[in-house]
Amino acid sequence: MAKFDIIAATGCPTGIAHTFMAKEALEKAAAERGLTIKVETHGQVGVENELTKGEIAGAKAVVVAADKDVQAERFAGKPMVSVGVSKALSVEAAGKLIDRALRAKGDDSVAAAADVEDEVEEKESVGHIIYKHLMNGVSHMLVFVVAGGVLTALSFLWGITSFDSTASDYNTFAAMLKIIGGIAMNLMVPVLSAYIAESIGKRPALVPGFVAGMIAIQGLPVNAETGMIDAGGAGVGFGFLGGIVGGFLAGYVILLLEKVFAGLPKNLDGLKAIFLYPLFSTAIVGLVMLGISGPMAAINTAMMDFLKGLSASGAIVLGLAIGCMCAVDMGGPVNKAAYVTGTAMLTEALAAGVGTDTYNFGTNFMAAVSAACIVPPLITTFAVVVGKKYFSQEDHDAGIVNLILGCTHITEGAIPFMTKNIWPVMPIMMLGSSIASILTIMFNVHDPAPHGGFLVLPVVENGPLWVLAILIGAVVGGILFVVFKKYDFEKNQKAAPATKPVEAPKAAAVEAPKAEAADFVKVENVFVAEDFASRDEALSFVSNQAVKAGIASDADAVMNAFLAREAEGTTGMMEGFAIPHAKSDAITEAAVIVVKDESGVTGWDTMDGAPVNVAIALLIPGAQAGTTHLKILSKVAEALMDEDFRATVKGSTNAAEIAKTINARLV
Repeated sequence: MAKFDIIAATGCPTGIAHTFMAKEALEKAAAERGLTIKVETHGQVGVENELTKGEIAGAKAVVVAADKDVQAERFAGKPMVSVGVSKALSVEAAGKLIDRALRAKGDDSVAAAADVEDEVEEKESVGHIIYKHLMNGVSHMLVFVVAGGVLTALSFLWGITSFDSTASDYNTFAAMLKIIGGIAMNLMVPVLSAYIAESIGKRPALVPGFVAGMIAIQGLPVNAETGMIDAGGAGVGFGFLGGIVGGFLAGYVILLLEKVFAGLPKNLDGLKAIFLYPLFSTAIVGLVMLGISGPMAAINTAMMDFLKGLSASGAIVLGLAIGCMCAVDMGGPVNKAAYVTGTAMLTEALAAGVGTDTYNFGTNFMAAVSAACIVPPLITTFAVVVGKKYFSQEDHDAGIVNLILGCTHITEGAIPFMTKNIWPVMPIMMLGSSIASILTIMFNVHDPAPHGGFLVLPVVENGPLWVLAILIGAVVGGILFVVFKKYDFEKNQKAAPATKPVEAPKAAAVEAPKAEAADFVKVENVFVAEDFASRDEALSFVSNQAVKAGIASDADAVMNAFLAREAEGTTGMMEGFAIPHAKSDAITEAAVIVVKDESGVTGWDTMDGAPVNVAIALLIPGAQAGTTHLKILSKVAEALMDEDFRATVKGSTNAAEIAKTINARLV
């Protein structure tokens, strides 16, 4: 059975993009560190790459990057870090999580090296726990909303009242589509409530969770004639807010009952699961939910009135609020809050019926939310096409793919672009989304489908104007993005060192990169018989040698860059190797310096606790950070996984042989 150094589980509420972006970032970060990793994903299609008990038992540490329940209790007793999925979307962030997880060893001496801040961070915050439970409900709910909303919207293709048998445009098939869609939409709140509860109290919490959700839909039934509680009467529902309250209530009631019944004999566990838990939890949760129905209905009404009040303040105020919320974290908690609010408004709109004020406001609100979610990926597509020379090939390819993602209402494709330059890319995305939302409201666009992007255009009222609003937002944002990338590109060009002769003929310029790629390690930069008292002494030696070799202009600046990287997480690997790396404007050309100490450098925090015998130090100009830096680092990390490579470099005392061995892996 294969064993892995690191195991991980990722999952986001929708299970579409964040889940797999975090997986990729963790895999790349592990490769940089010479570690093996297996990442289990909890996507919309279910669990993939599932971890086995043997793999969990054999792993050194666990990283959980999820905003939904991933059954983290399986990892009990293992060194673990648990964070939201948004904390693992870049290779750098994922690497920090892996480093923290490896340090999180209970009583082990390595754990003592972790600072107080990390100790606090490794304990999952109350806020993230609550958010994770909430998002577990949202992720299960969304598929019902999408299926029900789109089917309901499709029924309108035969006519706006085609589901009504008394109407002139009645169509049997349309009526059936609306019935099916309505049933799916009505399950939205019970499913939300049930799976919030399930995330807290596991399977026993599903029953009271579903009941709480149904009560949230129906409210407290009262007889109109007597004014008394009456099972045959009618109540006022309190929507998805009630479902959220009911879900948390049901989950924690189950946890309470588990403590209450903990003293019962073990042979009564079956009775608890099938009789005691469902009976008592349903009774308790049901009574509480009915008791708070009045206040909850009032809160729900007040919230809807507040949103309608924003609309009364004008399209700019409401559109700005929607656009900023949808684009600020692109699929994160704020984005999800806006989207869930939109689906709640849409649910009320569809229930109220076509032509009502509630329908007009809810479908207009949903159109604005959808527009705001579609714009960010399209901004990146426009930018990589118009400003192609300012983007890497990887970014260009991602931007083209974002055309498909954006058109189908998947915002997350824009995240990698934002994480590289949060300022000013985040404000640019927020501005583009806000413009689209504002224009959508002004153009009186109505979208009766909660998802699907341009695929649902046939059912969108004023669809062409909706597309126009989205394109205007995307183009404005795209132009600003290109302007920023042009400025950034030109700044880096000016900062790039002019160490190569400009008078070299064109043919020579073509051949130069090949020579450089094969000669990052020069024989004179390999030091095979050194004796260092500490890690910092070794790094200081490398920094000074870099200046002597003409690789850098300031030894102190290089040393500070090395130490800054070590502060983020150790570069000590295993079996006596370390890969320190410095990124600094004081470094004039990319190079590698190798130092060997047969006795071993102590005090270097390595993954197996062994002293460092070989340090392969990477020196990268600041302008090449993220490009040349990552390429060299990944190749060295891959090489360290090769036993023959390690044996040759560690066993040789010939500088030329060591330089040749490493250069062969950097081509």
